[in-house]
Amino acid sequence: MAKISKLEYEVKARSLSEEDAERLLSRMSGKLPKRLQKEKLTREEALAIQLEVEDEQLEEWRKNMKDLNNNIDETGKFKSMADKKPKK
Repeated sequence: MAKISKLEYEVKARSLSEEDAERLLSRMSGKLPKRLQKEKLTREEALAIQLEVEDEQLEEWRKNMKDLNNNIDETGKFKSMADKKPKK
């Protein structure tokens, strides 16, 4: 019963050191720790899901930072939305 969308995360989860696995488990939130505790998931499945979640969050953060950096002018100040003129 596979609950992992990508096999690459399962492979990464298996290759984690015990210390890295513990750190990853400590960052779990939401329903994932409960599912692990109730033994609905194996430890490796939970680690793989957490790795996937963190990768998605990292990509979203990178996108947001890129958008923020695009809104900074040469002086280091944020461009105001009023300064932007619509393209015709």
